[in-house]
Amino acid sequence: MGAAVSGWQLAKAVSQAGQLGVVSGTALGSVLLRRLQVGDPGGPIRRAMKAFPIPEIADRALAKFFIEGGKAPTAPFALAEMPTLASTQTIDELTVLANFVEVYLAKEGHNGVVGINFLEKIQIPTIASLFGAMLAGVDYVLMGAGIPRAIPGVLDHLAKGEAVEMKVFVEGSLPDEVFLSKFDPAKFFKGPPPILRRPYFLAIVASSTLATTLARKSTGQVDGFIIEGETAGGHNAPPRGELTLSPEGEPVYGPRDVVDLEKIRALGLPFWLAGSYAKPERLVEAIQAGATGVQIGTAFAFCNESGITPEIKNRVIEMSRQKTTRVFTDPLASPTGFPFKVLLMDGTLSDARNYNSRPRICDLGYLRHPYRKPDGTVGYRCPAEPVGDFIRKGGQESETVGRKCFCNGLVSTIGMEQIRHETEHEPAIITAGNDAINIERFLKPGKNAYSATDVIDYLLNLGGTPPMPPTTSF
Repeated sequence: MGAAVSGWQLAKAVSQAGQLGVVSGTALGSVLLRRLQVGDPGGPIRRAMKAFPIPEIADRALAKFFIEGGKAPTAPFALAEMPTLASTQTIDELTVLANFVEVYLAKEGHNGVVGINFLEKIQIPTIASLFGAMLAGVDYVLMGAGIPRAIPGVLDHLAKGEAVEMKVFVEGSLPDEVFLSKFDPAKFFKGPPPILRRPYFLAIVASSTLATTLARKSTGQVDGFIIEGETAGGHNAPPRGELTLSPEGEPVYGPRDVVDLEKIRALGLPFWLAGSYAKPERLVEAIQAGATGVQIGTAFAFCNESGITPEIKNRVIEMSRQKTTRVFTDPLASPTGFPFKVLLMDGTLSDARNYNSRPRICDLGYLRHPYRKPDGTVGYRCPAEPVGDFIRKGGQESETVGRKCFCNGLVSTIGMEQIRHETEHEPAIITAGNDAINIERFLKPGKNAYSATDVIDYLLNLGGTPPMPPTTSF
């Protein structure tokens, strides 16, 4: 659901309702810094930072970035350094701290289960992010947008307090070259690290072939799967076979893209179904197909507890009422190269006028691609950065066409947009599944907004749906 759309408030609400609440792990370092710079209203971030097991790290971040009362509305946000394979201790500390804070707050004050969701394509901060979430006692780790074979083994090592290294894909690397992301809990703690509980690992997949590969060839135990269909929000798996576009320019999915659930069931692991399952009858359908439950994203994205700004939520709810919602599966927008669901709305980055007038800037860097320089060192480039910079780094101009800055756009969606000039700020980009057109179904009579529990009650209590066990909906 983007960056901090499924933040700690939403995950906590879902978890307290007896389900698996999942926080987004995307760009949490930047999210933490911006929450501190707007003054941390009510103090939850500082409260979680006080619980961090290495106080001096939290104190350094607080001293550097917290602004009492919040920064001036026209002042830009201060930035952290961008992640690289040679990341400094400072960026590792920030990454660990940010993931700890998000999970800690989601779990605070109740005994429910909480997960965290990462993109496999964002590889460089992954180990530090996992460690921070594990320090806070995260129960589940979910990962998609790639082939996360290494993650189960990473979790095993981190739980034991062992040093970890993970191969990172570097474009243009030679056959005998290996590039590694490394993290040592002992160096982080400057002494014996704690032994941690290993969270369950759920891989997000769109084919039985990938599920089978992960179940058999991962570095450790895969504990289950999220089977995500192409109507789900965020990144979608590309269609199998040669890419064909519809007259509107969207990828065309066909019978080959329908997941063989019989093969999934044969793996003997729990699985959840995702993509337009926010109806009681679809939940029943999933259970009858052998699923443990369903994953819900879009319905929660526009509820009271989500991180999306109230203005955007109100507009999307009204669009749903008017049946004017349009979700476009954009084959070009994402710097990852994966198709990406974009909710079309005037004033956002989906508006061609905003996209064309926005200067290309890359200053957060989460979706940059590592590439091999001629001298054998590693550089970083993003198809959404200035075209000249991308070409100078060896990229092809054709790769830049239609690419959008998700790092800035997704953070803008939660109301923490970067200020470029006093009257200019980064436009938002909103992702949602095809079911966004139907979110008005969760509104109670006379109401213009709905809560996370309204969604859960609708799914579990309407239409004769039998009660479901915990962790079936997230």
